[in-house]
Amino acid sequence: MGRLGLWALCWLLLCCTPLSVFAAAGREVRMTPVVTAVRAVAPAVVNITSARTVERRAGRGPFFDDEFFRQFFGPGFAPGPAAPQRETQESLGSGVIIDGAKGLVLTNAHVIAGGAAITARLLDGRELPASLVGSDPDFDVAVLRLETGGKPLPQAAMGDSSDIMIGETAIAIGNPFGYTNTVTTGVVSAVGRSLKHEGGAYAGLIQTDAAINPGNSGGPLVNLAGEVIGINMAIQAQAQGIGFAIPIDKARRVVAQIVSGGGVTPAWLGLSGQDVDARTARYFHLDRPRGVLVTEVAAGSAAAKAGLRPGDLMLGVGNTDLDDKDQLLGVLRTSPVGEPLALRLRRGGEDLSVTAVPTAFADKEAAEVAGKRWGLSVAFSRDAATVAGVTPGSPAARLGIRAGDVLVQIGGEKLKGQKDFTRAVYLSRMHRTVLVMIERGGRGYYARMGVD
Repeated sequence: MGRLGLWALCWLLLCCTPLSVFAAAGREVRMTPVVTAVRAVAPAVVNITSARTVERRAGRGPFFDDEFFRQFFGPGFAPGPAAPQRETQESLGSGVIIDGAKGLVLTNAHVIAGGAAITARLLDGRELPASLVGSDPDFDVAVLRLETGGKPLPQAAMGDSSDIMIGETAIAIGNPFGYTNTVTTGVVSAVGRSLKHEGGAYAGLIQTDAAINPGNSGGPLVNLAGEVIGINMAIQAQAQGIGFAIPIDKARRVVAQIVSGGGVTPAWLGLSGQDVDARTARYFHLDRPRGVLVTEVAAGSAAAKAGLRPGDLMLGVGNTDLDDKDQLLGVLRTSPVGEPLALRLRRGGEDLSVTAVPTAFADKEAAEVAGKRWGLSVAFSRDAATVAGVTPGSPAARLGIRAGDVLVQIGGEKLKGQKDFTRAVYLSRMHRTVLVMIERGGRGYYARMGVD
């Protein structure tokens, strides 16, 4: 057959082939791994509406009253007139169904903070009431339970965030500014990132350049296998292409503790430390004062087992460089119990790396720390913490605290019982000065307790 005959045959085949065949072939080419991953996860992504009463400046929309995002966007985020108004407002965020049979949704704690009525809308248009199972602001993780009426819901597959590869494709799904089920793509830019905030720091985060905007909070970060590898939480103020997500392995450990009803147990290394001054920085040949100088290591603690000693200088935890003890406390607050932590130390002129596995900071540890550091023993009734004893010569004794006094507040934590006391001791255990409120004879007194 000559060339002319071949062309004629090709033309005949082209003319006789149904258009549907070409459409199907084109559709197959367009069915990229991103499309496949989104189709697998999107039905399990929900739009969360949380009704709450707020004070806001006139002229701002609901997205701009997200305190979490205003903090990271900066003070210039959506300015408005100065007159505050009190109103009931609906805040918007995202979540992902992690257990369709039980109707459990994983989201950020800040998405539902202060919310009185919570509703979740699914991709198929269903709107379901939600109740709060529990949340932990330190990890920015919350768990909701949807009222499913006994019908199972779609759920997303969970990935392994310990196996994340730098540069692999990352897909963010959420509801930015109320635009439901919006998909953005990028790559995993880094892992082990830290993000400072007013209460401390979030540590061990995934960094991505997939666009994350207000309303994306709580939505999933997905890999090309259609697995959730993170929970989107924030963007970096005044930066483009820098977003952060909570690794799904960490989120799942927090979820397990929340669902079990026991609450999230703080991580405890068993050491005390202090900030580095200029003189200490020169001794350790630092370019500036930074890190945490270890002053005490409890016998048998995770720090002791890892080989830490008083006089060691802690310079970092994992990929996080430590500036001061507040940053160390922030890292520990967002580190699950039992998860190994790589500690970078300087001992004299030698740099060391050790691994410590934090244990739980429970009521027993709180009692030991309060007794040893402050000289206090406390008894608990149904709604009060009462001083049971004071060690002579201790910081509590020097302040004039005595048995029978009611401890109303330690640091920023008001005390109603054992749980509040344990948290207060955990947060204030390294502070040189601790604000306390004592009630005696029906009157309350604020005082600062200094620790040597």
